[in-house]
Amino acid sequence: MKRIRKGDQVVVIAGKNKGQRGEVLRVLDEHVIVQNVNLVKRHQKPNPAANQPGGIIEREAPIHISNVMLFNPATKKGDRVGFKILEDGRKVRVFRSTGEVVDV
Repeated sequence: MKRIRKGDQVVVIAGKNKGQRGEVLRVLDEHVIVQNVNLVKRHQKPNPAANQPGGIIEREAPIHISNVMLFNPATKKGDRVGFKILEDGRKVRVFRSTGEVVDV
């Protein structure tokens, strides 16, 4: 089970985008792609077969997973994530600071 998943709200804790917040769009092995964070310009050639125009496009680049923390809405800060097994046998993610369950 991963600590950070697609759809989570995260805060960037290191690098040029430190302090920015966004939603995780994709989780790659050791990297995540966060919406509107770590934007890079890409020079793209047109591809008529895929109906893609050419030009300079801006898109999100991957960030290492160690440089983001899960956003805790209760404390309005990034928080570490732990795991807990409930009475019914489900394994859920919990915030380390409050013990509150992340998954619903």
